[in-house]
Amino acid sequence: MHADHEVVVLRLGHRPGRDNRMTTHVGLTARALGADRVIISGAASGSKETIEDITDRFGGPFDAELTEEPRAVLRAFPGTVVHLTMYGLPVQEVESEIKGEHGEGPVLIVVGAEKVPFDVYERADYNVGVTNQPHSEVAGLAVFLDRLFEGRELEREWADATHRVVPMATGKKVEPTEAAEGGATSEPTNQAELTDEE
Repeated sequence: MHADHEVVVLRLGHRPGRDNRMTTHVGLTARALGADRVIISGAASGSKETIEDITDRFGGPFDAELTEEPRAVLRAFPGTVVHLTMYGLPVQEVESEIKGEHGEGPVLIVVGAEKVPFDVYERADYNVGVTNQPHSEVAGLAVFLDRLFEGRELEREWADATHRVVPMATGKKVEPTEAAEGGATSEPTNQAELTDEE
C-alpha cells in the first residue's frame, strides 16, 4: 500500500479471449487488497481499461500497465520477487521473511496464466505456494496479499472515488461520494456489472 514500500503484481501469459475475465480479476484483486499497481503481459487492453474504470469510480491510487517484455520487468525490478505457484514453499513458512524484505524495499508478485517458464522460477527470490493444491491464481493472490499486509489493506482509505459501496446486512447499494459531480444515482447496483468484460 502507499504508506509502505511499493507492491507490484505482474500478470504473466495473458491469453486474449481465454483469460480476459481472470486477468481483470487479478488486477481488481491486486487493487482491492493493497497492491500499488498491476503490470499485465500481453494484449490485455480490455482488462486494463476495466481496471482503470473501476479505479476511477471507486478510488485509488492504483495503476494498470501493459508490457510486451515481462522478462525485462523481472530483470530490472529493484526489489524482492515473489512467484506464486502451487509448487512453491508453503506461504506460512516464508511469509515472515517476505514481510521483512518488504520492510526494506519493494516487492514484485508474479502471477502466471499459461505454463510459467522455468526461468521465472529461477529469477524469483521466493517461489511461494498458497497451499500445494490446484487453485485459482486470484485466490492465491488474495491470500498472499492479506498475509503480507496482515489485514491492514481492509481498512484502506480510497482517494478520488466517485462512488462507494454501502455495507449492508442484506441487499446491495452503491451511492455517489461527495467528490462525484452531476447526476450519479444511489440506486442498488449489481456488483457483477462493475467487472464484466464486454
